[in-house]
Amino acid sequence: MIGLAEARQFEAAASAMLDALEPDAVPSSDAVPVWEAFDAAARKVNAMATLMARRVEESRAWARRGDRSAAEFMAKRSGNSVAATRAQLDVSRKAEDLPPVAGALRTGTLSGAQAVLVVEGASANPDAAERLLETAARGSLKELRDEVLRVRAAADPDPVTTQRRIHSRRAYRSWLDAEGAWHAGLHGTAIAGARFEARLKTLIEEEFAKARAEARHEPREAYAFDAVMALAERTADPESKKQKPRFTTIVRVEFDALRRGTLEDGDTCDIPGLGPISVSSARELLGESILKLVITKGTDVLNVTHLGRGATAAQKVALLWSSPMCSVEGCTHAAREIDHREPYADNPQTRLDNLDALCKYHHALKTHDGWALVEGAGKRAMVPPGDPRHPKNRPRHNTS
Repeated sequence: MIGLAEARQFEAAASAMLDALEPDAVPSSDAVPVWEAFDAAARKVNAMATLMARRVEESRAWARRGDRSAAEFMAKRSGNSVAATRAQLDVSRKAEDLPPVAGALRTGTLSGAQAVLVVEGASANPDAAERLLETAARGSLKELRDEVLRVRAAADPDPVTTQRRIHSRRAYRSWLDAEGAWHAGLHGTAIAGARFEARLKTLIEEEFAKARAEARHEPREAYAFDAVMALAERTADPESKKQKPRFTTIVRVEFDALRRGTLEDGDTCDIPGLGPISVSSARELLGESILKLVITKGTDVLNVTHLGRGATAAQKVALLWSSPMCSVEGCTHAAREIDHREPYADNPQTRLDNLDALCKYHHALKTHDGWALVEGAGKRAMVPPGDPRHPKNRPRHNTS
């Protein structure tokens, strides 16, 4: 049994190790494994703090100290935000009723952020706990977040009410940071986000073209900011009423879900790069978009209905179904480039099964530095030219 004395001994031992740590004295060959050991220890320590959080709440010490909630009390002492502490408390309350999640916490396989997401999904559907834990172990945090959204959407008994609740909490916030830079944030429904992102895309392309004409080279995020400012100016300008740009949205939806009009556990209905949406939201987009609709059953693309474009665009849409994000394992950035696995010069035809979706960074790494995806399909590692897994280093079979 762990009590106060043991907890303080543990803290003292950790303090002694921290005092003795000299990062520059650690051999470079040991830097990664030493960091991994500390990171694993941090997960276990975070799990202990998380499991204890509900007991702190139950102790009512926070009320005796004059705090409005246990989350506020703990946030002050931990240096975390109230929102993060509230999420930790939620995990602490619910984990013991979800044995797979409690087990993963105790083995230290979940980070704090992963634990929050897994509990959100497993609370809505306990049968999905193992699947969520597997996603946490193998995928990125964004992939886990998307899977949780799918689980919650399928388990939601009244998605219309949920959308109304999210809409009722819609918000715009702006603030200045310590440097004096302005920040802004929006909170609303996925369908509102889809409309905003799609309309903004045209303006981003205009800002990019303007920068290219002026020989300026800046990150896409900078052009996006300029596009938001341009959007605000056009809205303020009475002449903007004459500007009604059309926008294109890509929706991925399971065939059976589209037919039913509802989602069940395991179904998919989302906008690549944004995340899962309801079937009703997808249908709403049909009325105002040039829609590229990918209808699927399971994981196979059954049909590509493409309105207003040619065959090449249809291939891009189909690829976005299987790879809405960069194909490099661990990369959470949106796919911006369509790349041939076998060089087009060697095999002058464009086939869907010879294409990968890459973000700008990994496409540049492949184009300029010789990196390549390992053999296979879907999410996989990208390796440098000297790696034995690099396609150029694979043994060549003698066909004679």
